[in-house]
Amino acid sequence: MGEPKNNFEDYLRRIINDMEIDGFVSEILDSFYPIQLKKNDFLVKEGGVCMYFCFIESGVLQHSIDVLGEEKTTYLALKNSCTSALKSFIYKAPSRKNIKAISDCDLWVIKQETFKYLLDKNEGFNRFYYNLIENQIYLIDDYRIDLLTLTPEERYKKLLSNEPKLLQQVPLHYLASFLGISSRHMSRIRKNIN
Repeated sequence: MGEPKNNFEDYLRRIINDMEIDGFVSEILDSFYPIQLKKNDFLVKEGGVCMYFCFIESGVLQHSIDVLGEEKTTYLALKNSCTSALKSFIYKAPSRKNIKAISDCDLWVIKQETFKYLLDKNEGFNRFYYNLIENQIYLIDDYRIDLLTLTPEERYKKLLSNEPKLLQQVPLHYLASFLGISSRHMSRIRKNIN
């Protein structure tokens, strides 16, 4: 993984969206350090404590839960985004989900103590976190409404429109699980659309 954090810095600046707090960005960048996960490695396993909040330089992380022995994908975190099992990370509580690398991943990570320090002392990080969480709440709200109001085919088309990269980066069975449909149904939908 290249040492420069250019993608991460661009991401921070885009989320913070305020020229007055540019001076805070270097402290944020210096607080994160690189780790690598190989495909099928876990950032956290259900029942364990999530040690990191991370920016994904490359790769895809799958958030999943086990429902009656079946893995259900709850979220797919892509390159140039941040992720964590946030409740576990913030409160050092057992995670209710797994976060697994579904491809080799290069991550920039921060531990909880440094994270909390930055939230308290760094105006730029505080703004970044607020804006990030606000945006995630909007996305989660839309996702939940879509699950209740859109057909599986409409959800797939929306995913195609909003996240075309997912189709190249994520195996079909993970996408099907994320959309709340079977892999078989997903194949039929894709066949009908193409």
